Amino acid sequence: MRVCTALKFLMCVVRRRCKMVHVTDDGIFDAPLDKIWKYINDQNGHKHSGERFTKVLEQSDKGLTAELEVKNPDGSWHAETWKMTLNPPKDHVTEVLSGPTKGSKYTHTYTPMGSKTKVQVDGEFHAQGMDDASVRKAVLAMFETVFNEDSNNLRNYK
Repeated sequence: MRVCTALKFLMCVVRRRCKMVHVTDDGIFDAPLDKIWKYINDQNGHKHSGERFTKVLEQSDKGLTAELEVKNPDGSWHAETWKMTLNPPKDHVTEVLSGPTKGSKYTHTYTPMGSKTKVQVDGEFHAQGMDDASVRKAVLAMFETVFNEDSNNLRNYK
């Protein structure tokens, strides 16, 4: 009887810890799709204020796996490992392999609109120690920052 109760408790803890929050968002870039893919693949030009790549573990024409530092909502930093898979011209997928958001996975999907491109981001997110509302708020804030940085960078990108 005690073993059964302990097992049920453990399963409950595991389920709560692995609970994911579904988040989706979209925006329109003032750039054609081919320019966006060129920018995404430019390691020197495509950078964000909330992430610092520290080590590339594996790289191919389909993407990379890398260690990086990620900025927390409070301004501090933590380490994570991400696997990014590129599927041009349709989408790219990011999977978090280690760190406090381990298990999070999301896709950026691109839809050409002539000289503009719609991007939709859709995924499942987990952040250790955060409730669902806080996870959703942090993810949407990250998406907004990344979108604004990419939009500004694309204006001057050749």
